[in-house]
Amino acid sequence: MSSTELPFVPPANVLPKVGTVRVAEGERLRSVELPGVTLTVRSRPPAREGLPPALYVHGLGGSSQNWSALMALLDGVVDGEALDLPGFGDSPPPDDGNYSVTGHARAVIRYLDASGRGPVHLFGNSLGGAIATRVAAVRPDLVRTLTLVSPALPEIRVQRAAVPTGLLAVPGVALLFTRITREWTAEQRVRGVMALCYGDPGRVTPEGFRNAVQEMERRLRLPYFWDAMARSARGIVNAYTLGGQQGLWRQAERVLAPTLLVYGGRDQLVGFRMAQKAARAFRDSRLVTLPDAGHVAMMEYPETVALAFRELLEDAGELGAQRARRAGRGDAGGDAVDEEGTDESMGG
Repeated sequence: MSSTELPFVPPANVLPKVGTVRVAEGERLRSVELPGVTLTVRSRPPAREGLPPALYVHGLGGSSQNWSALMALLDGVVDGEALDLPGFGDSPPPDDGNYSVTGHARAVIRYLDASGRGPVHLFGNSLGGAIATRVAAVRPDLVRTLTLVSPALPEIRVQRAAVPTGLLAVPGVALLFTRITREWTAEQRVRGVMALCYGDPGRVTPEGFRNAVQEMERRLRLPYFWDAMARSARGIVNAYTLGGQQGLWRQAERVLAPTLLVYGGRDQLVGFRMAQKAARAFRDSRLVTLPDAGHVAMMEYPETVALAFRELLEDAGELGAQRARRAGRGDAGGDAVDEEGTDESMGG
């Protein structure tokens, strides 16, 4: 096999089971088979019927678990689902091995079309932000609002700490990296990832750290783990080089949905300086900057992100419409108490 070829990955139906994926209290997992791809979907029963649907899309190397904290805070506002992108979390690789931003976006669109849940409140972090931007641009009928946390949109001057991730896209580097780091423990790897992704890794609880180590141990036993990482990293790099109507910034300009942008001042992977450019690119946008947050603000500061999303809905008239529908059913009083409780839990 030449150095430019990627290793063979067996079909999904012959991949080994390497362990169970953690499911937080109140969550459930299900597998959804679609043409060319099988997706694992994480969901929480909504606090009440009739809430608008939401879909959460994680970043490179992440999974639907990255959204658990935010999903729990918003289960009284939206009917939330988070998916594992093909090759990540508990989703097997795509049949065609396509890990490009377009390939991932196609999987999201197939799921939304098949489920009939659209239009949804669409969330994306990092790579998931690039995917969500592309979905909102090419299928505006599927997106009510767009919330992007540190979206991976092209930068002229790439963050120095992001260079190793970009190098994974170079043929042969992923294989070399696995050899170099063969003796690293899952705990060492998790500490490295948290140092890179969190503004303050000390915010991670001991339980959260143990769960992350267990998940890392599970992933390292997957035969396609590094292949999915390398191909998806290559997909981001390729997306950065596209021009014309396929360029991500051009597609950002085409997004019609009200857009919430969340950027962290300590983000080592997506430049904080890109926040203002993004705010100008998305035509109906509001920007929240968190000086102490890193790359995963929805994990570090879920209460703040939840509050910002509720304000987005308020400005878009969505919360008012929900209150009117509840008042029409005669249950406004009970929900008013619930909303006060939710606001209090967010720290005001």
